[in-house]
Amino acid sequence: MTNIRVLVADDQALLRGSFRVLLETAPGLSVVAEAANGAEAVRLAVELRPDVVLMDVRMPVLDGIEATSRLRTEAPEVRVLVLTMFDDDSAVFAALRAGASGFLLKDTPPGDLLQAINIIAAGESLLAPTVTRRLIEEFTRQPGPAHPRLEPRPLTGVTDREREVLTLVGRGLSNDEIAAQLRLSLATVKTYVGRLLAKLHARDRAQLVIIAYEHGLVRVHG
Repeated sequence: MTNIRVLVADDQALLRGSFRVLLETAPGLSVVAEAANGAEAVRLAVELRPDVVLMDVRMPVLDGIEATSRLRTEAPEVRVLVLTMFDDDSAVFAALRAGASGFLLKDTPPGDLLQAINIIAAGESLLAPTVTRRLIEEFTRQPGPAHPRLEPRPLTGVTDREREVLTLVGRGLSNDEIAAQLRLSLATVKTYVGRLLAKLHARDRAQLVIIAYEHGLVRVHG
């Protein structure tokens, strides 16, 4: 069984300990280190190269959003699952813009957390349609100083069909749903998604969603 190595970053020792116990008793998971702040999380992740970092949003020294952003540059292969006590739309948006592969609340059932870690480690993103809609709403608001609008990366070499697939990914549809809507095989949809990831230099599906927002392929009405 493949062992997924996890770094737990949270400023509360009790929560770190609880996460460690949960993860260490789950098959195929191990905790390689704990970090009490964002700066320590970055240092340990760069040194130990875990598969997944459980990243708290609100931490001293360096918050989880900035730590995630730094890891995207300093350890791009390390995947980040952001955790927070608050159902904060702006935190979800900022985390994914920073390079996180998923977002969960800390009161998520233990089984769902373990499943999320496995999904993230497998190279997928954890982005429910409800979260996708909130992200769209956040992105289409007038950008403020906390979240300045970035210059979108160009859709260089993207075909019309790939653009269709990108739009549906941005709406939060699964590969199965995209296949049904476009009347394509699941294998074909997976091929299109793979091509989009390569052409747009996106690390995972969450980043494709952000790109779809940036180019106005996905909009909120009403």
